[in-house]
Amino acid sequence: MRTRGLWLFELMLLAVAPAGARAAAAVDSTAMHSGHAGMDHAAMHHGMDMGMHAMRAMYGPYPMTREASGTAWQPDAGRHEGVHFMRGEWQLMVHGFADLVYDHQGGPRGDEKYMSANMAMGMASRPLGPTTLGLRAMLSLEPSTIGPEGYPLLLQTGETADGVTPLIDRQHPHDLFMELSGSLSYARGNKSVFVYGGFPGEPALGPPAFMHRFAGENIPVAPITHHWLDSSHITYGVITGGVVVGAAKLEASSFRGREPDESRWDIEPPRFDSYSVRLSVNPGPHWALQASGGRLESPEQLEPGVDQKRWTASAIAAGAWGESGHWQGMLAWGQDQNLPGHTLNAYTVEGALALDARHTLFARAEQVQKDELFVEPDPLAGRVFSVGELTAGYRYDFVRRDRGTVGLGAAGTLSWVPDDAKSAYGDHPLAALLFLRAALR
Repeated sequence: MRTRGLWLFELMLLAVAPAGARAAAAVDSTAMHSGHAGMDHAAMHHGMDMGMHAMRAMYGPYPMTREASGTAWQPDAGRHEGVHFMRGEWQLMVHGFADLVYDHQGGPRGDEKYMSANMAMGMASRPLGPTTLGLRAMLSLEPSTIGPEGYPLLLQTGETADGVTPLIDRQHPHDLFMELSGSLSYARGNKSVFVYGGFPGEPALGPPAFMHRFAGENIPVAPITHHWLDSSHITYGVITGGVVVGAAKLEASSFRGREPDESRWDIEPPRFDSYSVRLSVNPGPHWALQASGGRLESPEQLEPGVDQKRWTASAIAAGAWGESGHWQGMLAWGQDQNLPGHTLNAYTVEGALALDARHTLFARAEQVQKDELFVEPDPLAGRVFSVGELTAGYRYDFVRRDRGTVGLGAAGTLSWVPDDAKSAYGDHPLAALLFLRAALR
């Protein structure tokens, strides 16, 4: 279970944590450029609440807590994990997590595997005259710690492990390079304009990616609605321009529509053949709403003649719980219109509740229409099936330090399929996840 890639990732976490802790004390003396010079050091050590509000957002004149993956928004009251500090005029953040997971998927199509889902991320921004420069890098060792064949996940579809056969009932690993992006924004009053470019990056399409929203990140496997909502979060070639006016943001992207291929270690050539538009509104500190649509050229490698229109809408709510807890929930809808092909809908409801500093509950319910669960020559190939999953779990953080946590968690999943598919999946197959999580915070 401990592969060379996993050891390297753990060393990365150990390397960045002490540097962040030593530098964090510099934040309160340099945060005055954003109007919070009176913030004390203790506030910075209380998660993201005060410190992130004191720091400059990359894309506009609002709290930094609003910014999630790519250029997507979450509620201002949301929290970000990570270590934040200053180096001169540079505002820096490092974040990372590694989940050691035992994944057991039941039923006739089930399987089991030991694997690690992981990610390391660094952000840097600074004033540049009247503008703000932002840089972001995100890496994953999942090509090694999961492997090209992916991990078992009942009812999951999308992409390929070998360039020849589709992945069914399995989830592919993330690429080594999840994001390498830069941005430049200009703000005046409550308005701003910005440009964002990534190679790879994330276009303005869908809600924040599942590993970047507290409502979804606690479950160590991907949603089965991933390819209806946020699968474009790793796109090799993205340019986004946007305008922020108060609580609203309108943005448009041009990007490569094809999803990453089975070679997870390389960087693929950019191509700007697809587009998307997203409207985001945060009507108050506890809400983030978005509606988006896009056209993707040939997103699936194994179906080069099929383009896709994608529509999404989501509402995220977040807030505090008691003295030290917090919560976040999301309701989302996505629709993929395959050209040519079926029009398929997906729905997700998910939430997480940190009762206090150590105890976290989480759950997700999904319903999605899929036409890729069976392949030729199976007589069910190409048929649309409405399938779903209900996942719920708990994690206890038995180690909790100023800059990091280690926790043990478990989750169970109940799946359902229509009668015609029960011969393949069984009647309400069950899945179980046991995991150990180490994370910076």
